[in-house]
Amino acid sequence: MSTLPHPTAPAESAPPLGPPSRPVGAPVSAQVSHYQQLGGLARVQALVEAFYAQMDQRPEAQVIRAMHPADLGPVKAVLVSYLCEWLGGPRDYSAQRGHPRLRMRHQPFAIGDAERDAWLNCMQAALLATEVPPGLRQALMQAFSKTADHLRNRAAGPSVSSTLPRTDHD
Repeated sequence: MSTLPHPTAPAESAPPLGPPSRPVGAPVSAQVSHYQQLGGLARVQALVEAFYAQMDQRPEAQVIRAMHPADLGPVKAVLVSYLCEWLGGPRDYSAQRGHPRLRMRHQPFAIGDAERDAWLNCMQAALLATEVPPGLRQALMQAFSKTADHLRNRAAGPSVSSTLPRTDHD
């Protein structure tokens, strides 16, 4: 599981996906994208680096790491492009690759509860490592969770408990 659907793209019969287009708790008139809140391209790149570092480090993520090629360079580039667009930044992903069609693209991989939870744990740790503000982190994790649930394609099994400490902000 490496990407999420664009919040304005057709959802392949998925639940509403993607973070809201304004800061959490901000008035509707303050339309600041999550891409801008995060800090732009350099911060998205840092998030993707931290995400894949977590995937390499966490024992519970070995199964999802094995779904990726040894050379993560191309995969990272796709995820950066996708997240930039998904967060409200440049629309390069769709221009280069078309509709994300995440469910179709992830169909060859066995994704159950354990894989979903491992992916979410890696992303949550990456958001913490890159010091994403708590409100934005919470909004993004809610969106990531909906998408990760939608990408499951095998029967429910045991899930992986979060290895992250809970805080008042999560």
